[in-house]
Amino acid sequence: MKQTPENLLASYVDALRPIIYINHFDFEAVDDMIEKISDGARIVEFNNALGCINFKNKSPMSECTLIEFLKHCIEDDARADFIDSAVKPNTFIVLKDVHDSLNDKQVIALLRRIAEFSINNPVFRTGPVFIVASKTVIPVELENYITIFDIPLPGNEEVVEAIYKFIEDVNISVSDEVIDDLALSFKGLNKFQIRQILTLAYQDGGYIDAGDKQLILQEKEQFIKKSGMLEIVNFKETIQDIGGLETLKEWLDKKAKIFQNLDKAIKFGVDIPKGIMIVGMPGCGKSLTAKATADLFQLPLVRLDIGRLLGKYVGESEENMRKALKLSEAISPCVLWIDEIEKAFAGIGGAGGGNDVTTRLFGQFLTWMQEKESTVFIVATANDISNLPGEFLRKGRFDELFFVDLPNREERRKIFEIHLKKRRKWNKDLDIFSLVEKTQGYNGADIEAVIKETIELAFIEERNILTTDDIKAVIEDTKSISETLKTKIQKIRDTVANMDIKTASKPDPTETKK
Repeated sequence: MKQTPENLLASYVDALRPIIYINHFDFEAVDDMIEKISDGARIVEFNNALGCINFKNKSPMSECTLIEFLKHCIEDDARADFIDSAVKPNTFIVLKDVHDSLNDKQVIALLRRIAEFSINNPVFRTGPVFIVASKTVIPVELENYITIFDIPLPGNEEVVEAIYKFIEDVNISVSDEVIDDLALSFKGLNKFQIRQILTLAYQDGGYIDAGDKQLILQEKEQFIKKSGMLEIVNFKETIQDIGGLETLKEWLDKKAKIFQNLDKAIKFGVDIPKGIMIVGMPGCGKSLTAKATADLFQLPLVRLDIGRLLGKYVGESEENMRKALKLSEAISPCVLWIDEIEKAFAGIGGAGGGNDVTTRLFGQFLTWMQEKESTVFIVATANDISNLPGEFLRKGRFDELFFVDLPNREERRKIFEIHLKKRRKWNKDLDIFSLVEKTQGYNGADIEAVIKETIELAFIEERNILTTDDIKAVIEDTKSISETLKTKIQKIRDTVANMDIKTASKPDPTETKK
């Protein structure tokens, strides 16, 4: 039988867990769950603004501080102004938004005493204590007494049910196909958020249709902006902006068919693609591919910067990572881009506090990658992976690993063509093949820089047409990446040669192997 959230929470209470920490913003949903499992037990609630309040109607019962409230919880009898809210044995204690007080030594000591009494007096226990807050703060002194309880987000069936309930309430007709489509876009949101967005969509036009997926995306972007942990990337790049990398593009094109028909693919039994790792030379299109992937899949692009997650307090970095990954699932389906991932996890396994934190974050990220069932497609890019642990690169983490080398002749020709046409400077008199020969060892960024500088000089000199000689003159003054980073490039190639990594480019028939 499927374990429901209510059953799991009830099992924690039955197991005499003294303090149960519920990190959730929807207090009404949490109250409903606590009341369902209370089995008639009395429930008293502390509210930071009003003190002791009535759990059912939220009316004030007695003004007091948190410390006064907790002291009363461990008294043997009820006194004076607390008589109506007396905390007797087998009473559920609910503390709302007290996370800022959990650094207070007196609060910690009182909670510890309540917890110990609950454990040692299971028949006439005081508690359990439910701490309900939108932020998780776990004092070291209470770690052994606290159980974290996460309220899972609604699954697809529950989302569909919520949509049906809304359209029934407002008395409109929506096709089953549209409902299934919207349900996938709502994935990662709770029922409160789903109803809010549906209400907004209905008020805007008096109906609900597939076009409201854009509204869902806009609302999800709000969550990202408020979190400060992820970044929505706006882009114009498409798969046509990539010169070469045909093997990689063909692979992405196949996966795009799944994401563009996600509902049908899931019903057919297709496993949702996990993501790719793109390894290789700087300036050869790795970041461009991340953007083009989002465009091809018709999904938002979200960037995760691991450096943003690092906090100054013990456990803060891990909590930030947990929230960032949870947020990425909340806005799914999406493309999650992690640029230069080898820098983010530098120092794994080393000694020292900073390295310990990085190692824990790495382990947390690996576990999430392995177990995730969400429609988050990861695009991880890296230059040098020689220092990344082998378990990160094995099958199961990513669907495929691709190596991007310096562009071959045919790819350089395409790159020249893309950048010249993009800037409206392509003309039939240009000898592209001679330019290709002169740019052996150049990456895509080098070639783009050459074209940009040539056009700039032509503008300054008031010339409307570029000539082959103009471009060659700039090439002569440009040092290619193969000259400036010769040692690094060789190291990357040596590392990749010893690994089972697919080449992103197809062989150029005009180039002979040496």
